[in-house]
Amino acid sequence: MTTSRNCLRTLRIATVFAPTAAVLVATAAPALAAATIDISRAGPTIVQVTYSCDDSDGVASIQAMMGEPTADGPAAQGAQNAVTCDNTQHDASIPMTETPGRPPMQSDRIQVRVALVDRNDTVVSGQAKLFTVQ
Repeated sequence: MTTSRNCLRTLRIATVFAPTAAVLVATAAPALAAATIDISRAGPTIVQVTYSCDDSDGVASIQAMMGEPTADGPAAQGAQNAVTCDNTQHDASIPMTETPGRPPMQSDRIQVRVALVDRNDTVVSGQAKLFTVQ
């Protein structure tokens, strides 16, 4: 008797929660479309990216930094505050300026890091790549 009651209780719980879970997953699907960013080109004074985000991601800017791959800090930094978040891909150029107090880049290999950042300076999505500057 006890076994059948436990099975029935489990079946009732599953019957109630399964549709609820399905609804939650279905409504969360658009939110699960993650914000993305990809570095398409990098030079000593500019970084070009392709990005996509949704308005609900709260993205306020694109931040970038570059420097020697083994350096302990960036040699140049930049930001782009004109960001469009409408779930389609966009291209952006981030002008780079030298970081005060940091030595300029010496090598032709640079590490570039970019990020979609919210108003609290929290990274929503980011990427790092190595480039050879010509």
